[in-house]
Amino acid sequence: MARPQLVTAVGHALRAPSVHNTQPWRWRIGGDSAELHADWGRHLVATDPDRRDLVVSCGAALHHLLVALAAQGLEAEVDRLPNPDDAGHLATVTLRPGAGQAADAALFPAIERRHTDRRRMSHRPVPADALTVLGEHARRAGAVLVPTRDTTMRGRLTAALVEAAHRQEPSAGYTVELELWTRRYAGARDGVPPESIAPAPVGAVGASPLRRFPHGRLDQPRQLPGHGSADDAAELLVIATTGDTVVDRLRAGEAVSAVLLAATRLGLATTPLSQGVEIDAVRQAIQRDVLHVPEQPQLVLRVGWPASRAAELPLTPRRDLHSVLLST
Repeated sequence: MARPQLVTAVGHALRAPSVHNTQPWRWRIGGDSAELHADWGRHLVATDPDRRDLVVSCGAALHHLLVALAAQGLEAEVDRLPNPDDAGHLATVTLRPGAGQAADAALFPAIERRHTDRRRMSHRPVPADALTVLGEHARRAGAVLVPTRDTTMRGRLTAALVEAAHRQEPSAGYTVELELWTRRYAGARDGVPPESIAPAPVGAVGASPLRRFPHGRLDQPRQLPGHGSADDAAELLVIATTGDTVVDRLRAGEAVSAVLLAATRLGLATTPLSQGVEIDAVRQAIQRDVLHVPEQPQLVLRVGWPASRAAELPLTPRRDLHSVLLST
């Protein structure tokens, strides 16, 4: 029986990133398998009308599980959407003989170190070889990582993210969801706490690609003398897939996890940005007018070196293991 190892791995999978830290997953653990189920009760109806963010979030949790199993020297087989009569049953992971993927096991220490950093990053550019490494991790997970290759392309992508914000923010439902998930009740183990939200940096020249969260109490890093504006050298990268089915979105989430963990291992700071794909017309414009690729954009990632003098980020809350387990 491998249930104890599976329980341990699911515990680590709870550290996966998710939209607004909703943690929209449930797990059922058997003797040699773990089932991943969507938690539809945590669906952000106004923010994420087609459930893209929810499935991508679950894909990230699935990859975290595989990494945690590999770190225990366990090989696993994944059956995605195994039950056509149950759309919420996203995957079944079954243990099989083998030692697990070394490349996955190497990412395991980054699970506890990875944080979403919404602050200004460094003016130090991300080297091309680091982007190559991140792209390879995305490819291994079944997706492609598309960088914004120049300032024009980056500007167009930022403009698309700003356009998505302009379309969403007047919606009462969107505003209610932001308030709900950034102003949680005392003792909540989900949502985005104010201590993880930073206000816009003073002195920034360009438009910000970040979602505007309310109630932020996280200090921006102090600007070093002689470094010009508060704009930084963070890269904007897009996770994309060949199709746009539920399996593609699940794969995209696995790639998101792989890239974020690999970036953390390299010492880079990261911010997942889902707003640009939550509006279908904006997502299509990103594909057609910004990236010029046949693949379907699934998520934008902001990646850069942490700013000098940046304080350590606080841990974001996670639900207890027992609260996400389904009965067997």
